[in-house]
Amino acid sequence: MAYATQTATARARSRSQAARARLTAYGFLAPAGVLVLFFFFIPMILILFLSITNLATINFTTDVLKMATSQDPRYIVWGANFERMFADEYAPKILFNTFFYVLFTLLLFNVGLGLVISLLTTHINRRAGFFFRALWILPRITSPAVYILMWKRIVASSPFGILNQFNELLGRPEANYFQEDPWVFIIMLNGFIGASFGMIIFTSAIESIPKDLLNASLVDGSSLLQRVRYVILPLLRWPLLFVITYQTLSLLTSFEYILLFNQGGAASNNEVWSLAAYNRALNTYFANAQWGYGSAFAVVLVVIGVVMATVYMRVFRFSELVAEPKIEVL
Repeated sequence: MAYATQTATARARSRSQAARARLTAYGFLAPAGVLVLFFFFIPMILILFLSITNLATINFTTDVLKMATSQDPRYIVWGANFERMFADEYAPKILFNTFFYVLFTLLLFNVGLGLVISLLTTHINRRAGFFFRALWILPRITSPAVYILMWKRIVASSPFGILNQFNELLGRPEANYFQEDPWVFIIMLNGFIGASFGMIIFTSAIESIPKDLLNASLVDGSSLLQRVRYVILPLLRWPLLFVITYQTLSLLTSFEYILLFNQGGAASNNEVWSLAAYNRALNTYFANAQWGYGSAFAVVLVVIGVVMATVYMRVFRFSELVAEPKIEVL
């Protein structure tokens, strides 16, 4: 009888400890959960709802409850916004611009240049490496307005443009750089900012690699390139997945610097999908902000982001990265 009582008491204590552990875990997760709920799920639901309405400045009504409960069907258009979007003559070009912008900015700068800077600065003197990394962070901490003004000064016409001043010194004709190669400068001005993020993540990952592995590769007679190829890069699979996924989603939704640099440009030139959503929802002509139509663009952007993130997780074998380590018992 006493043994049964002790067993029951032990089980109750175990359940109590397990419940307390779960509550503690949920308590730590609660702030992040609240942020995700209020700044992701609720806005996403609102965007989905707005995308099936024709809500705009020109037909805005204060009776939002009537529209929300579908008592007034005039505002519910279901898939009409998406049909209008795909029938837009500029939509294919805008979609191409978006993938072109994301692909080249991501590969050349956000991941490529960030990884190169990390590898170079972690294989030189520690103080010198820290100094060069600090320089690359400057574009990220600079005010966007100031940063864009600097780029405008670089590509401006003579006598203000820095590049054209060099052309004048070299006896070359003046060039309108942004009109001739707009994507070069759009990718560069966004890439120099994005490279700093990848640089920070990759540098932390490289410096956390056990020195024994690097020393073992030196003992085996590996060169620097071999050490990078066979030791460092395989251990950066998780940071690479995180940086590529995060920066892809960031680039898909970013238009701030394009808007500031050239006020968005024409749809046939350098307008990207997120900028198209902004222009149609909040920045349209004749003061007619088409919130429903712009929300349809945003929904497509969410779908593209989810698809890209899923593809990345399959390519990098995310399930293996989060799996519990296997312990061999001899």
